[in-house]
Amino acid sequence: MKLKNAITDVRGIEVGHAQDSEALTGCTVILCRKGAVAGVDVRGGAPGTRETDLLDPVNLVQKIHAVVLAGGSAFGLDAASGVMQYLEEKKIGFKTGAAKVPIVPSAILYDLNLGRADVRPDSAMGYRAAASASSDAPVEGNIGAGTGASVGKILGMKRAMKAGLGTASMDIKGIVIGALVAVNAMGDVVDPVNGKLIAGVRSGTTLQWMKKNQTRHAPRSNTVIGVIATNAKLTKAEVTKVAQMAQDGIARTIRPAHTMLDGDVIFALSTGAKKADVSTVGAFAAEAMAQAIVRAVKMATPAGGLPGLNNP
Repeated sequence: MKLKNAITDVRGIEVGHAQDSEALTGCTVILCRKGAVAGVDVRGGAPGTRETDLLDPVNLVQKIHAVVLAGGSAFGLDAASGVMQYLEEKKIGFKTGAAKVPIVPSAILYDLNLGRADVRPDSAMGYRAAASASSDAPVEGNIGAGTGASVGKILGMKRAMKAGLGTASMDIKGIVIGALVAVNAMGDVVDPVNGKLIAGVRSGTTLQWMKKNQTRHAPRSNTVIGVIATNAKLTKAEVTKVAQMAQDGIARTIRPAHTMLDGDVIFALSTGAKKADVSTVGAFAAEAMAQAIVRAVKMATPAGGLPGLNNP
C-alpha cells in the first residue's frame, strides 16, 4: 500500500477540520466509525480533557468512536458535543439498551491569546468538523486545532512563532502507524535527527532563557495534543502503553517538553486485527509523532502577527 504520510493511512480512520481563520481557532475530529480500542497518556502539567477516565484499562468501555482536538482552552471542550450529535444521527455509539451513546474523548489547547478570545470551538464547529471527515490526507498547518497554535513563548507572544497541525505515517512490515498532532508548545521545536532548532523563540533558545529567568514571563497557554492510530490489534492496556511511548516523540522534538505550563496529551487508537508486538508499535509511534510535530511547524503559515516557516 502506498502511504499518504498521514494518519488516514490507517484503515478506518477519518479526519475532519473546522475553524475560524479570522478568530484563529478551530477543531479537528478523528473519526473511527466502527470503533477503536483506545488509550491515553496525559503528561503535561496543565491539561484540559474530556472522557479520558473511561480509557483506563480497568474501566468498562472498550471502544471509542472519535477523538476531538480543539483550541479555545476549556471552552473548546464543547466541540465534542457536536461530534456526539453527528455520530448519534449516524446511529454510532456504545449500546446502553435505551440508546447508543457515542464515546468521544477530547483534549484542548490554549489559543485565546493569538486571535479573538471570545470566539472558541463550540458544538456547531465540532459538528461541521465531523461532517467533513474523510479518509483523504488531511490538510496541515493553520487548520483545525492548529489554527491558533504557536511555539517558543518563553518571552511572551511577541517573540513566538506560528505553529500548526501536522500528520505522518509509516508501514512496519504491514503494521501501519499514523500520527496527527497540534503543536502549541511553550518550548522550541528541533530536528530529531540532528537537534538543530527549527522553530521557537525568536531570540536565543527557550532553555537559554530558562537558565536566566526560569519561566516567569512565559504565558500559561501551551499544549501539544495528538493522536496515534494503528491497524495493529491491541488491548486497552497495550494501546495505553503505545500512547505513553508516543510521548517520546514530543520529548525528542520539543525542548523543554511536558512542563507545568504545557498540557501535553496523546491518545492512541487500535482499529485493526493484525498481530503486533506492542513495544515495536510504541517505538515507531514515537517516531511518527516526532515527524508529525516537525510537519506541524514546517507547514504553518504566518498569522496573528507571528511568522511561520511556510510562506506560500
